[in-house]
Amino acid sequence: MPEINPIRETTDEARTLGKTLVSDARFGAIGVIDPETAMPMVTRVAIGQAPNGTPLTLISDLSSHTKALKADPRCSLLLGEPEDRGDPLTHPRLTLQCKAHFIAHSDPAYKRMRGHYLTTHPKAKLYIDFADFSFALFTIEDAHLNGGFGKAFQLTPADLA
Repeated sequence: MPEINPIRETTDEARTLGKTLVSDARFGAIGVIDPETAMPMVTRVAIGQAPNGTPLTLISDLSSHTKALKADPRCSLLLGEPEDRGDPLTHPRLTLQCKAHFIAHSDPAYKRMRGHYLTTHPKAKLYIDFADFSFALFTIEDAHLNGGFGKAFQLTPADLA
């Protein structure tokens, strides 16, 4: 019996859904590799977008996932939350494979990112200027869209641009 490929051919509808999941994200799960144990670690982070739409997070040097990203910038983001009703596995979600790039307070880009981020995360004003915080900007290298049951797509960075 021939093996069935569950990945569908990428469509404009899949691209639009992927872009929407990125642009609507306000939080998500980040997967990193713990540098001390080499074990995977997943935690929840706030997600925003740079002015060009690239996903980013405001991140503290005190967190273990920041230490992990500084040791190895490769990471994975899971975006998309289940709605109030129905099986959570039937709701769309997007897994991004990325590399993190840090933007410190001293970087001129920080001020631009700060203003843009606060438009979608106004409560971050309480801590955004703390010295231990920086932005981690995520360069997307690959993307896997699950648009619901039986709707799997592989997307490229260009599909999400």
